[in-house]
Amino acid sequence: MVPDIGIFGRYTYLVTELFWGALALFLLRRAGALRKAAVTILALYPVAYVWDRYTLAVGVFDIELRTGIDIAGIPLEEHLFMAVVPGLVIGFHETIFGGSDGSASRGD
Repeated sequence: MVPDIGIFGRYTYLVTELFWGALALFLLRRAGALRKAAVTILALYPVAYVWDRYTLAVGVFDIELRTGIDIAGIPLEEHLFMAVVPGLVIGFHETIFGGSDGSASRGD
């Protein structure tokens, strides 16, 4: 059974982003990859913003349990999502494959 996190009401999406963002931050700090993640997130952000703005405009998805705060035409939570997802991916990647000095191993 999946727990109902809708108890947070309009803050539900924000709470989930903060939870997963905290996990991403923990992994990135542990792996010594904060700077690497920041550069990647900054590079990806413009593409993610355009993609998100378009999908919201055409009605691909609707976000019900959100704060209602929009910044630059998209929900606050979506801005966080665009940082949390790549941060979490990089955090896991660096935790699994990173060297003891925080650099990725050459095992491909």
